[in-house]
Amino acid sequence: MSNSFEKWEGLSDHVKEYINTRVELTKLQIAEKTSLVVSQLIAVTIVALFFLLFLIFGSIAGAWALSNWLGKPYSGFLIVAGVYLLLGIIVWLGRGRLLRFPIMNAIIKQLQKKDNDNEPS
Repeated sequence: MSNSFEKWEGLSDHVKEYINTRVELTKLQIAEKTSLVVSQLIAVTIVALFFLLFLIFGSIAGAWALSNWLGKPYSGFLIVAGVYLLLGIIVWLGRGRLLRFPIMNAIIKQLQKKDNDNEPS
């Protein structure tokens, strides 16, 4: 009888250890996926910042060139501002299709990227 009790006690210890190991594994998987998403967001933010700086300086140069070409100092800047206004309206009208869905899909794809590798066979 006591031998049976010791077996059950040993089994319960193994089950507790297994559960604790699974909890730790799940925590590590969540941390890994979170760090992947955060690192992707940081990388995209840095690239977007450099692109924004390029766009700003390119816009100033283009506006300046248009102003010199048209002969009026303000005309090139107004044309460039009008182009940006038009682009802003287009992006605003198509924000779901152009921004929201691609960003959501990219995040979901990144979160599910390694699910197939971690499943038990």
